Amino acid sequence: MDLHDESLHPRRRDLLALAVALSGTLLLRPGGARAQASAATPKRLGIIGSGRLGSTVGTLWIKAGHPVMFSSRDPDQTQALVAKLGPLARAGSVAEAIDFGEAVLLAVPYGAMPQIGNDFSARLAGKVVLDAGNAVESRDGAIASEVEQNGIGLTSQKYLPAARLVRAFNTLGSTILEREANRAEPRMAIPLAGDDAAAVQIAASLVRDAGFEPVVVGRLADARRFQRSAPGYGQAVSAADLRKTLSLGQ
Repeated sequence: MDLHDESLHPRRRDLLALAVALSGTLLLRPGGARAQASAATPKRLGIIGSGRLGSTVGTLWIKAGHPVMFSSRDPDQTQALVAKLGPLARAGSVAEAIDFGEAVLLAVPYGAMPQIGNDFSARLAGKVVLDAGNAVESRDGAIASEVEQNGIGLTSQKYLPAARLVRAFNTLGSTILEREANRAEPRMAIPLAGDDAAAVQIAASLVRDAGFEPVVVGRLADARRFQRSAPGYGQAVSAADLRKTLSLGQ
């Protein structure tokens, strides 16, 4: 099918283009099942926010062989985490974690997004950023209304305009992620959305290395389909079931 066929709905063309970009990264076992991910080529990864979510995903990446630098508002907590995780883990400031990472996980309360953008937008320019935040009105204030109106993907891109942003790891809590990582097939699904196909491909690879199955939902505007309270949020299901819920096809 011609991806440039103007008769296709624009959103469908976007999904097909992202699917083609990702197709080369799928490793198949006999019978068509995807092989267990491993970090054959480790990437340096930075984490902004080393609370429950950031520390859980970072730990999974370390187990897959990636060096990870954690940063948070509590250096003592970060140092304690790093001490448990061994030589692939290190601690640093937010600026150091950004500079260290070939890709960066942003796992902070969403109300911090404007400050992150103000302080680090230039530093994050050109970086692949996996944005895992959720807007909660009682905690995050007015920005939750902005997310409700514009969608969380476009809101995040507003504050980090030069980052290669991908929405990921926002739909499930750390307890579920820790328990279900690397489970027997079918792996648990993690939805993704982004405008940069190469960045989505990198994010998908990191999702696999953490022990999950990526499901590309579409562009950043489509991230609202799995933001908090949306149909794709909180779905602890297989990739096939998530695609069915979101009417994505196979």
